[in-house]
Amino acid sequence: MNRPLRLATAALTASAALLLTSCGSDEKPAGSDDKIAGAGQGEEKKSPPPSEPAQGADRPEIKLPSDVTFTFSWAKTGDKTKDAVLADREQAIKAIDMAIAEKAPTHKALRFYYEGDAAANAQKYIQAYVKADARTTGAYRYYDATVTGDGGTAALTYCEDQSKAYDKYLKKDKVDKGPATKNSYVLYAAKLSRNDAGVWVTTELNATRGSDKCQP
Repeated sequence: MNRPLRLATAALTASAALLLTSCGSDEKPAGSDDKIAGAGQGEEKKSPPPSEPAQGADRPEIKLPSDVTFTFSWAKTGDKTKDAVLADREQAIKAIDMAIAEKAPTHKALRFYYEGDAAANAQKYIQAYVKADARTTGAYRYYDATVTGDGGTAALTYCEDQSKAYDKYLKKDKVDKGPATKNSYVLYAAKLSRNDAGVWVTTELNATRGSDKCQP
């Protein structure tokens, strides 16, 4: 199957148990004693809607392996708030693959861009890669983004093309390639909240694999 670890869970959905099952063991994943701040908490942090996106947040640097690339095929909306939501979601997406590559389920970039249920599921997702001694490789493309919000909270839907993205098993130095299928295209629905630093953090993330909306 093409990208079994990522495809097993539609990338950070609430069904983290399926992801852990894909590793074939009940052994406690590496780093599972660490917690991301805010993970698993029922209430999201919300700040009053500011007049425009803050520019002074000390954002973590995102460094990815040279064989992992991202293309975001969505143009700026012209609305400062909506464009800030898109920009921070882009960094949050990249942060996942950086944490996978660095085998760090509680990477500081995850703590920066994720809170609540999304943070908890991100941690479990990365733990599965660590446990399988694997990481991601290949090219991702994101498109058809729609943003709505009131200044302090936002909803974002978008599509992901995983047809040229795969899992790489490090011990065997093997890339698990397979043909693209309908399930290589995923529709995401994210909820984001603007924190006190002016950063749009992802608090919830759900996915519909094989969505007709995202098919080429």
